[in-house]
Amino acid sequence: MAKIGDTVRFLNSVGGGVIRKIDGNIAYVDEDGFETPVLLREVVVVQEAGDRAAATAVPVQSRNIVSQPTEQRQIVQGVDDKLNIVLAFEPRDIKRLGTTIFDAYIVNDSSYFIYVVYMTRADEADGWSLRYAGIIEPGIQAPVDEFAGTDLTMMDRVAVQIVAYKEESDFKLKAPVAVETALDTTKFFRLHCFTKSVYFDTEVLSLPLVVDDVVRSRMVLDSGRIEAGIRSKKSIDRPRPKKDAPKPKKPGVLEVDLHVNELVDTTAGLSPADMLNLQIDEFRRVMDDNIRNHGLKIVFIHGKGEGVLRKALMKELGHRYKGHSVQDASFREYGFGATQVTIR
Repeated sequence: MAKIGDTVRFLNSVGGGVIRKIDGNIAYVDEDGFETPVLLREVVVVQEAGDRAAATAVPVQSRNIVSQPTEQRQIVQGVDDKLNIVLAFEPRDIKRLGTTIFDAYIVNDSSYFIYVVYMTRADEADGWSLRYAGIIEPGIQAPVDEFAGTDLTMMDRVAVQIVAYKEESDFKLKAPVAVETALDTTKFFRLHCFTKSVYFDTEVLSLPLVVDDVVRSRMVLDSGRIEAGIRSKKSIDRPRPKKDAPKPKKPGVLEVDLHVNELVDTTAGLSPADMLNLQIDEFRRVMDDNIRNHGLKIVFIHGKGEGVLRKALMKELGHRYKGHSVQDASFREYGFGATQVTIR
């Protein structure tokens, strides 16, 4: 159980820091002078309070940007039989996020060798692009990629596949890991999104892949195949005219409900990432179908929730569908959970 003074990392989001206060089941974590409240069960202790002085006394090797496994950098943290694997992005010049080069690292905080395949793709792409494939030794921080900010348009999603093993001793078998997740590329241009890490002496953008053998978000199937299969099922098994060709309920206004239960008959077997992709796909289809209907108002009903879908829609409107008028839809009619787009 985490306690005051422990250094922790967040289990379900990027970041971490030192626990300054605990109130019931809420820990207040200090991130660069700002206290963030988080549930105790959603933090992982990476360094206990009493061990901080000893840990900081360990000298850290200077790091050069390298690509060969033999030149990987040994991390300071102790390693054990539980897998702790992190994908981290480090800017070479954090003061110039708009123009700097970013380096991607896989941190292997375990006693296992891991064979890693790291891939990315744009939302609209049909397939994945291989960025790295190779073996990372135990207790190693390995560079796996470098890219410029202009390359982020091809990195809306990342996927990492991992197989763990040991070479010279018997070991406990670990299930192969396959993680796929959306990458909020806007964070690469926000200084506050880069935070301190126990694995780096600079501020980085961290994405935990495996925490104490628990996988962040398993990849069941390629999301593109899932979407194509569901679209096929909708058109053949059970057509839904309302979704295939939405009609304006009042002159000049088209309402589109993006709640996932309005798009598919069942969500069984779909991960949150798969459902988000379906919603974005429906948004794009409606926009493409009405792109020449100048003056048409389209109200996309997405719900309030945690704002993930709305953020994704705003990204689409800022890049793929530039030039249209965007505003919150009428609060009286839709509450806080709808966005209105006027086609220009």
